[in-house]
Amino acid sequence: MKHLQNLVEEEEATIDMTPMLDVVFIMLIFFIVTASFVKESGIDVNRPDAPTAVKKDRANILIGISDKNEIWINKRQIDVRAVQANVERLHAENPQGSVVIQADRKSTTEFLIKVMDASRAAGVSDVSIAAQE
Repeated sequence: MKHLQNLVEEEEATIDMTPMLDVVFIMLIFFIVTASFVKESGIDVNRPDAPTAVKKDRANILIGISDKNEIWINKRQIDVRAVQANVERLHAENPQGSVVIQADRKSTTEFLIKVMDASRAAGVSDVSIAAQE
């Protein structure tokens, strides 16, 4: 009888780890979902200086224009005729996002205007140009 009583006491002394693992797993999922990832256009751009530059949050669509007038979105070089379709696709994924154009100071204004027009034609009203402070 005494042996049976010791066996029962040993079973009651264990700690159930399942609720703690559930909480840790839920916290991990929460942090993964709420994390914001940095998006890049795919090229390094030498932006012009602007003393009135304002930091822009929630820039979800970044478009880079290199000094050779190459257009980059999501680390892919695209043609100027494909800008509208790419911006429409990215805007459909995140309707609250805005477009930020990172144009090199040696790029031509013609390409900058074409990219801005294509972005507005894609339905994005908030289009900005990146500059150095």
